[in-house]
Amino acid sequence: MSAPNLHVILWPIQDWPAMGETWRRAEELGFAGAWVYDHLAWRGHSPWDDAYATLAAAAAVTSRMRLGTLVTSPNFRTPIPTASAVRTIDRISGGRLTLGIGAGGATHTSDGDVLDGDWTPRQRADRFAEWVGQLDALLTTAPVSLAGEHWSAREVTIAPGLVQQRPPFWIAATGPRGLRLAARLGQGWIANPMGEDPVADVRRQVDGLRAAGEAEGRDVAPMPKLLLTGFSGEPWLESVGAYQDLAGRYAELGITDVAVHWPRPGTEWDADMAVFEAIAARHAG
Repeated sequence: MSAPNLHVILWPIQDWPAMGETWRRAEELGFAGAWVYDHLAWRGHSPWDDAYATLAAAAAVTSRMRLGTLVTSPNFRTPIPTASAVRTIDRISGGRLTLGIGAGGATHTSDGDVLDGDWTPRQRADRFAEWVGQLDALLTTAPVSLAGEHWSAREVTIAPGLVQQRPPFWIAATGPRGLRLAARLGQGWIANPMGEDPVADVRRQVDGLRAAGEAEGRDVAPMPKLLLTGFSGEPWLESVGAYQDLAGRYAELGITDVAVHWPRPGTEWDADMAVFEAIAARHAG
């Protein structure tokens, strides 16, 4: 059993060019990938720079590590401009973009109701499935016409020019419908445990993903499985040993990739930078 690949989540709140230096430093530290949350604002912090504009700039100042959103959702992005931005960043980065996708939160503070209003969980799941399916079509077929309940398109050409055949979709999902969608259209899966027993939570979700794969006629065992850390109270960045212990526990469940946050002083994501860099030196790359 190999150790999970190590990724980092960066905060799109610094002024440039300082933010560019942080992206370069992340690449120097050897992270397999660097990600940004896709929000208009988050937990009261503003300005919060646009994820796609940030990734385009990051693509221009890095050359090796993968870049991605963690996660894009249909809460305030519609399929056609999203697909166009995906193609552009894929081209700027030389094919290093991974698109993390999720249904997003349900509150205005997490961008959940800025477009239309109050959706039920079923409506949110319906919109998410349609959005992912349309994005897939826009990035794989040209020209393409789409007629959905929420979005439509006529004779749209976006797919030509992609460096990757289609940037991989890593889909964040916990429930049966989302897991089926991940098994059907995803090239990776994202877990974000928040319960009192995150290990048990991830074990249950991995079992659900396996069942979804069987229902879709797909073996999901080779699929990358990314664990988002930082919300479960586990001491991922307390020490190198703490990281190794936790990473080993989750690797036994099938987790192949782990994402930690860049230390952010004065918040619950603060950490000793020396410890953070020591973990990166031992486990990144």
